Amino acid sequence: MDDIHFYNTNVEWKAGRQGELSLEGFPTITVATPPEFPQGVPNTWSPEHLFVSSANICLMTTFLAIAENSKLKFTSYTAGGTGKMERVEGKYVISEIELKPRIVIQEEKDKEKALRIIEKAEKGCLISRSMNTKTILNPEIIVQN
Repeated sequence: MDDIHFYNTNVEWKAGRQGELSLEGFPTITVATPPEFPQGVPNTWSPEHLFVSSANICLMTTFLAIAENSKLKFTSYTAGGTGKMERVEGKYVISEIELKPRIVIQEEKDKEKALRIIEKAEKGCLISRSMNTKTILNPEIIVQN
């Protein structure tokens, strides 16, 4: 694998505070200013949502790779992510992101292994490592017999 990769995106303004995020061959996503800001649009993906989602998705994909390499057997992975936006030195920032992965395994003996893997995934996630934002990991490992 090469050491340098590029990821392209296109944004086109449509009306008001809305636009479209697109790339040929990808589904188009409607994006907008979040409703907390003037003329913001509710129920539409915002940069803030996508920022938090990037950390959440990266945690999942890193977990999946490590779990596969570690031969962890699990039946389900879901994760909620919450970004905290606040004013710092007079400017808004997303100061922290809390990620709450929920991993369902079938055997009690795999509980510690699953916890080690999700912690390793959080440390290895290139998106979280690239952000100035603090990441808080609160995993839940469920044994389902």
